[in-house]
Amino acid sequence: MIKRIWATFYARSLEFLRDRSTLGWNFILPIALVFGLAFVFSGDGQPLFKVAVVAQSAEHPFLHTEHVEFYEVTPDAVDATVRKVGRHQVDMLLDLRDESARYWINSDSQNGYFLEKLLQHSGGTALQPQSVQGAEIRYVDWVVPGILGMNLMFSCLFGVGFVIVRYRKSGYLKRLNATPLSATEFLLAQIASRLALVVVVTTIVFTGTNLFMHFTMEGSYWNLLLVLVLGAFTLIALSLVVAARVSSEELAGGLLNLLTWPMMVLSGVWFSMEGTNPVMQWVSQLSPLTHILSAARAIMLDGAGLADIGVQLLVLVAMAALFLVIGTLSFKWTTE
Repeated sequence: MIKRIWATFYARSLEFLRDRSTLGWNFILPIALVFGLAFVFSGDGQPLFKVAVVAQSAEHPFLHTEHVEFYEVTPDAVDATVRKVGRHQVDMLLDLRDESARYWINSDSQNGYFLEKLLQHSGGTALQPQSVQGAEIRYVDWVVPGILGMNLMFSCLFGVGFVIVRYRKSGYLKRLNATPLSATEFLLAQIASRLALVVVVTTIVFTGTNLFMHFTMEGSYWNLLLVLVLGAFTLIALSLVVAARVSSEELAGGLLNLLTWPMMVLSGVWFSMEGTNPVMQWVSQLSPLTHILSAARAIMLDGAGLADIGVQLLVLVAMAALFLVIGTLSFKWTTE
């Protein structure tokens, strides 16, 4: 069994490595995006006033200030939001609960300074000021997990799902079916091959760009690697659901695009989902990429440990198990 899996694993890996255009694209695209976005957003940019509010239903004149984006957070999220104020990701945090009416600003933030002046002159209940300090997180520090996650998503879904459909259409799977190789062994080899390749490629890209960009990294690289491996495995398992029975490359491409584009928009690749429509936030939780990026950013920006990202890891494990079972049970060798 091990020999059959190894032979299939070796053949698939060699096929990918010999396709130099695809291999090069997996390196060039994320590197170009990282450096391009770092250049575009390297300036100070335009001031953006973003205020998180606890108990937004409370009446306060400041909440009617124009050109300020207000979004509500729960009392449980106060500590996490204070850290975002310290990183300049949120300009102000307002706690309008009667028993603890107060606000937080970053004393080093120009946005926080102007918002405090607006608040003081808006009238209404006086709030107790709380000061937070911290270095600003660059946009490239926040977006790099999204770029690498997006590249991971496309590589896993199209690198396994589309390839298996091509194998089925060309009759390659029919020939394999005549060998002692079982469906489970074939799928395990495909998963192992793609998993090894995407982990190596993503690690090389991250390490290489980090040498020049010096990304913020508060947590453990080993925890980040764990998220990468588990996330890649989940996405590969998802691709098997599409590839299990589809016989047309055109249909497979359409289904894979139907999965990838909503994930790219709703999973927080380019922008945070905080403050967006609650329905969209709920829908985003159905995407494995959302949990991958959430865990990766928590490790890199907040220094989160395994216990802190336990929910995201458990969700990824559950999704991977579900996708793997569906894909394996519904897999067929031929188009008939």
